[in-house]
Amino acid sequence: MQTVCSIKNKKMMLWIIIVSAFLLVALIVRLGIIQFVDGNKLKQMAYEQQTLNRKITSKRGTIYDATGKNILAQSSTVETVTVNSTNIPEDKKEIASKALSEILNVDYEKTLKKVKKRSSIETIAKKVDKEKTNELRKWMKENNIQSGINIDEDTKRYYPYSNLASHIIGFCGSDNQGLDGIEAKYDEILKGKSGKIEKLTDAKGGDMKQLEETYVAAERGKDLILTIDLNIQSIAEKYLENACIDNKCTDGGNVVIMNPNNGDILAMATYPNYDLNNPYEIENSENMDSKEKNKELQAKWRNKAIADTYEPGSTFKLITSSAALEEGITKTDNEGEFNCGGGIEIAGVRIKCWRYYRPHGAQSLRQALMNSCNPVFIALGQKIGKDKYYDYLEKFGFFRKTNIDLPGEAKGIFLDKEKVGPVELATISFGQRFEITPIQLVTAVSSIANGGNLVQPRVVKAIIDSETGEKTEVETKVKSQTISKETSEKVLSMMESVVSEGTGKNAKVAGYRIGGKTGTSEDGVNTNKYVTSFVGVAPIENPQVVLLVTLYNPTGEGGHQGGGVAAPVGGQVFSEILPYLEVTQGNQDEVEQVDQVQVPNVEGLSIKEAEKVVKDAGLEISIQNDSNELDKENTVITGQSPRE
Repeated sequence: MQTVCSIKNKKMMLWIIIVSAFLLVALIVRLGIIQFVDGNKLKQMAYEQQTLNRKITSKRGTIYDATGKNILAQSSTVETVTVNSTNIPEDKKEIASKALSEILNVDYEKTLKKVKKRSSIETIAKKVDKEKTNELRKWMKENNIQSGINIDEDTKRYYPYSNLASHIIGFCGSDNQGLDGIEAKYDEILKGKSGKIEKLTDAKGGDMKQLEETYVAAERGKDLILTIDLNIQSIAEKYLENACIDNKCTDGGNVVIMNPNNGDILAMATYPNYDLNNPYEIENSENMDSKEKNKELQAKWRNKAIADTYEPGSTFKLITSSAALEEGITKTDNEGEFNCGGGIEIAGVRIKCWRYYRPHGAQSLRQALMNSCNPVFIALGQKIGKDKYYDYLEKFGFFRKTNIDLPGEAKGIFLDKEKVGPVELATISFGQRFEITPIQLVTAVSSIANGGNLVQPRVVKAIIDSETGEKTEVETKVKSQTISKETSEKVLSMMESVVSEGTGKNAKVAGYRIGGKTGTSEDGVNTNKYVTSFVGVAPIENPQVVLLVTLYNPTGEGGHQGGGVAAPVGGQVFSEILPYLEVTQGNQDEVEQVDQVQVPNVEGLSIKEAEKVVKDAGLEISIQNDSNELDKENTVITGQSPRE
């Protein structure tokens, strides 16, 4: 019996040893996993549990205009209020919540919930002015609350000129991140590096009073100097707004002004604009749902000068002229080289001239550009040929983005070359049935103005390290050669004739030699909407400025023709920016005589009557109507420029 018990005890001991050994091995393995496999992870978890981090938002860099003096965007110091509920005594949580809600104008119930929540940190309010946080500090001192309520430095973006250049500058979100325009495109450069306040806590999240906070300062972002000139931008916005209101442009408009020699965008105005300090504000939004509000905001923020495409109309005849002259197909002043019979037949399709009822007759290329005669440019397009014409479209950059340093840029929309027949080539030759962006046209015409160099447009010209003052210039980029300098000079000469004697007369500025081209096109097929435009260059003898005015669907009494609606805007803008830029006047005789001319009032008269009145006054009249037929007996003059 004793032997049996002894055997049983030995077996039990053996099992105990085996189980113990197994458990020991398992424990060792588990310790090994904790130490070597999960060690870093657990260490990080422990650090996060025992560490209270509060972010310090970095101060965004300042945005200046081209002079480097006028501030277009800057960050002011505000503060963020957070709470660590563990460190607020239970008997003071309700009065603390009440004080926070009253001083900071936040909801009491939500604040109380955050104050009572068992978490390391809860945000009560962001972007709080120092006047309010100082009031909070005073309350904390009076109520002997030394911890649990944190007041940390933060920044708030501010735009001193509110609506000015809104579509270029863009704006920031509540987290200080750039959301549109320059603010978004250069966000990494502007935003700097966030700092933090770090402090160890106990297991419950409470302060360990024997340890001090660790403060890591935020690094301020770099500053930007734009190519945008505050004064030129203001002038462009003023006349654009007047034009859109006076001509009842239902879809707004834009003005782009570029230095053709270095690609600097001196102004880019879009109407309507918006207040950068209140970018989410929408008028009459009471009955809108969230989807409608978002659509409205996207439309408001959209920079049509770079993001929207349109048919350029007759302004594109400058490209056809350039290609034809460069290829040696024609010359500027071959008298009677072309003949306008009211239209031209291409592949069995007759395409009319806008003045088919009274054809232009025999013309040189210069006269055809002055008259904006479609058949001449259709004929030139056919002579150039599809392959060669598309080569020039590529050279002028219409198949790609300009790569301007702004977000949301679109590119031209053309038929694939393989799908282009004689009729399609004909319509392209005078600027219809394809679409480009305003910035593409300005860039292309700038290459004509500067001697044939396609220069990449830019909005930022320098970056400055706000700490060291080190300045980095943004280089000018020449992308390709479009035409020769000789061809450039010929086209500029013809553009001057368009303004001095042709459809662009309303863009004249006394004392300056200005060139340009007007355009009118349909905004879509069968929409009964039009886009009217004027592209100008000044001064012709030494181009410093290229300007494009684009007005979308003018419905006012002045009509929708480029010469009558858009060209006057170009003249108004030129009349102010050329003296501001100290451009030398090249036509002093005109300056001396301009005030001596008395212009008769012909508004309300028929075209036939107006022609007689103007002729009797010793003047000439130019009727601006690029695309519609005219009945001189019954068509009434509804507006004139200049006025009497």
